[in-house]
Amino acid sequence: MVIKVFVATSSGSTAIKKKQQEVVGFLEANKIDFQQMDIAGDEDNRKWMRENVPGEKKPQNGIPLPPQIFNEERYCGETEKSDAMDGTEAQTEDKADEGAHEEAQSAQSESEDQQESKEEHETTGEEEEKQEEGEEKEDGEEKDKVEEQEES
Repeated sequence: MVIKVFVATSSGSTAIKKKQQEVVGFLEANKIDFQQMDIAGDEDNRKWMRENVPGEKKPQNGIPLPPQIFNEERYCGETEKSDAMDGTEAQTEDKADEGAHEEAQSAQSESEDQQESKEEHETTGEEEEKQEEGEEKEDGEEKDKVEEQEES
């Protein structure tokens, strides 16, 4: 049994790179043997991948994008369980999806936390500036009063 993961090593899409990293990372973390097949540098790999993704699994434009996963010649790239998968493969795919979903949520959560922290910092900074301006204004008014009293 050879798992083949079709990837594009020189993809310009951040989303594709991230999905590829998630799939490869999952397989490596679970010590699953696989072959990484580059479709960017090998026209035969690209052609084979495109021809072997089932028609109902292809996107509307008809061109499947990486990463795509095959077990030998059998397509496994969809996250949904298919009749073609046995229980072990389906469980592996489900775990990959769960891990990828959790990672995405974690990254989104961290990003939101960072944004909130940044906004709080900016707000605090603005409040401090206003407070300092107010203090300077009060100091200036007090100096004016003292000067007026000294003049009289």
